[in-house]
Amino acid sequence: MNQVEKLKEIIEGTDNIVFFGGAGVSTESGIPDFRSVDGLYNQKYDYPPETILSHTFYRRKPDEFFRFYKDKMLCLGAKPNAAHLKLARWEQEGKLKAVITQNIDGLHQAAGSKRVLELHGSVLRNYCERCGKFFDAEYMLHAEGVPKCDECGGAVKPDVVLYEEGLNDKTLRDAISYIQKADVLIIGGTSLVVYPAAGLIDYYNGDKLILVNKTPTARDGAADLVVQGSIGEIFGAL
Repeated sequence: MNQVEKLKEIIEGTDNIVFFGGAGVSTESGIPDFRSVDGLYNQKYDYPPETILSHTFYRRKPDEFFRFYKDKMLCLGAKPNAAHLKLARWEQEGKLKAVITQNIDGLHQAAGSKRVLELHGSVLRNYCERCGKFFDAEYMLHAEGVPKCDECGGAVKPDVVLYEEGLNDKTLRDAISYIQKADVLIIGGTSLVVYPAAGLIDYYNGDKLILVNKTPTARDGAADLVVQGSIGEIFGAL
């Protein structure tokens, strides 16, 4: 029995799966991982992405922040891939209890998932810092320079957790609760290096920890099953 067949057998025998996903789930929908620096990036920006996507940088150089943000973070044409669709189906079938994601693109919801815990927020939600008015991602994409509120003129900030900002307490507590109660915990498309998110798997108490990733992760030794390869292809085969 190969790894994918083993995974299929585990999934068929449970109705309590929690999925924890990272950038690799989105890259298969054509959304670039901002950490993978390409040649184009080097020509256009004077700072590394981790610096640009920090709270300090957002405050100090909003023009430069939004130039990067619109260029790299708003991929509004992206569509859910086989992994997103399979997770949504498992939820409909009553097998999957929650998706916990580090991604900010809303593709899990677009695929039909209802219980999605977004650890790092979403580019689809944006709020005026002065009056709180809501704006969608299209508004941000087409705004000139720094997006401003069309009512009060305040700066509009994406509901995304930047570096130096804390995660939402309730989202974090809910994620821990789901992980603690899970029978099967599937971790996909993440190398498990970004904390505090990567530390969440320490709350899992079960014996069916499954890692699905293209490359080895820091936690492979602790997993009950490691399936290496494209998450879209692997989930599509389940």
